[in-house]
Amino acid sequence: MMKEWVDAETITIVVTGGDSQVAQDLVALAAKDKHFKLIALDQAKLDITQPETVRRVIDELMPDYLINTAAFNRVDAAEQNPELCYRVNRDGVKNLADICGELSIPLIHLSTDHVFDGHYASGYAEGDDVSPLGVFGDSKYQGEQLIRQFCSRHIILRVSWVFSDRGDNHLLRTLTKARTASEIEAADDRQGCPTSSADVARVILAMIQQLQNGADSWGTYHYCGAEVTTRYRFTEAILAAARQYEALRAEKIVPVSKTELNSEAERPASSVLKCKKILAHFGIRQRPWRNELPAVMRAIYQPDEATALQDKAS
Repeated sequence: MMKEWVDAETITIVVTGGDSQVAQDLVALAAKDKHFKLIALDQAKLDITQPETVRRVIDELMPDYLINTAAFNRVDAAEQNPELCYRVNRDGVKNLADICGELSIPLIHLSTDHVFDGHYASGYAEGDDVSPLGVFGDSKYQGEQLIRQFCSRHIILRVSWVFSDRGDNHLLRTLTKARTASEIEAADDRQGCPTSSADVARVILAMIQQLQNGADSWGTYHYCGAEVTTRYRFTEAILAAARQYEALRAEKIVPVSKTELNSEAERPASSVLKCKKILAHFGIRQRPWRNELPAVMRAIYQPDEATALQDKAS
């Protein structure tokens, strides 16, 4: 259950990676609540790999909370550019953890299902052993460890299969292919729980509200959309939703093994995250990703109508 605000004090939040999917949804959601003053900073305004810049900017703004959505998220490219990936996901995160720990600023950090090897078909709880399969997952886990070491008041939120109407994600890549190709390949041996970035933003702000109201529930949490599916079935759902708005060239989805997709990086066979801990500590329940998908499609095809619906709901 969402707690009521204990007072009308404004909470100042700095968000790194200000042009990311989740950052943009945080901006939109926080704008509807007078208790939040959210400052989203893209790489040009705050490059987390530059420790002096991080210190100067955070010293100047002195936020009540810092949310890190900045990351090197291109899983295949990470194998080709490991130095850059570690510089952002490990060293950049340490820079944030250092200053937040020093100034006692709570740090909320987005992590990933890729810290696991995907062998547990039943899903992963927060305490399960990590075993990253590639550079991306390992860099994210090393970042987690540095936060635990240098910033005691932290929330590490692992999410999976994030989709939205912007950025680089499976939904948008699928739509691009479906407009030009008659067939689309999708792995039917990879399972996970799609999660809309708007849902992730909702969860983060709900956690902050409870922390602000006195919750002492720091640590690592999992969140993902409700209902386990495969990449193949998720692709089916995306195309079915898109066909309500446009005629697509793609006529067939071909089920393939994940090894047949010829990607640079190996990906977990199971990206299912168990979300019992976040329910127990924060009362946050998973929302079905199928319920989130129509809103994302409206934002893509009818942005003005989607904005009007959001304003009405708020």
